[in-house]
Amino acid sequence: MRRTTAILLALALILALSACGGAPAAETPAETAFTGVEDGVLTVGMECAYAPYNWMQNDDANGAVPISNVPGAYANGYDVMIAQAICEANGWQLEIVSSAWDSLCPAVQSRSMDANIAGQSMTAERMAEVDMAGPYYYATIVCLTTRDSAFASAASIAELAGGRCTSQSGTIWYDSCLPQIEGAEILPPADTAPAMIMALQTGSVDFVCTDLPTAMGAAARDENLVILDFSGTEGDFQFSSDQERAENVNIGISVLKGNDTLREAIDAVLSTMSADDFNALMDRAIAIQPEV
Repeated sequence: MRRTTAILLALALILALSACGGAPAAETPAETAFTGVEDGVLTVGMECAYAPYNWMQNDDANGAVPISNVPGAYANGYDVMIAQAICEANGWQLEIVSSAWDSLCPAVQSRSMDANIAGQSMTAERMAEVDMAGPYYYATIVCLTTRDSAFASAASIAELAGGRCTSQSGTIWYDSCLPQIEGAEILPPADTAPAMIMALQTGSVDFVCTDLPTAMGAAARDENLVILDFSGTEGDFQFSSDQERAENVNIGISVLKGNDTLREAIDAVLSTMSADDFNALMDRAIAIQPEV
């Protein structure tokens, strides 16, 4: 009898302990990595005012894409072509959003845009804010002047001394390159690339500093503009290391910090393209850019 009672008490204790502990918790499924394109739409930010990388036009000619936040307007250019290639390879729809240059990275950080394809250099400072896929272009740094300028035959940055100059705000051209020209009169930066070119065309400055595609695009529209390319010479803009130069010349695509899934999906497409492919696409963008 005592043995039976002991067994019953043991069983009761086991049941009580089980009740206190509750049923084993069901395993929580792993959280799905955020990419921003779970809805099948890649939302891309760009200025839509930075030819030949990107620009705004009033129709869908030459494969232009509607700008979602500017009714009746369309975006086209090298950046749009790259975005289309990425979307086509991944089966995504493309949404273009026009944004001011200084608002591009904050928009990615706040997840209001999935990526920026906007001619951004892959600088260490920028990559501290966002992750970047690419490069998707290699952009030589040059200066642009007019044919009748005293600087039209300059063979080095040293020969630009004394000139009035500017560049676009928030760029390495303004922050790192122009200060290397001893004796140059550096005027306030332009808000946009078109404003920078306009300052040159109207005589407000003697030359501007920019990248080769921007200079080529401007010169294609205005035969009075001359490109000064010092690359590969001792008279070129200098950087502390080859790595720093690469950061400033390589152009990348910004995504949210830690969004490896999206960055890798973009890189998988870019890895199938060579520098020659990039140059051929840029040549096409320059050829179809609208007259301004």
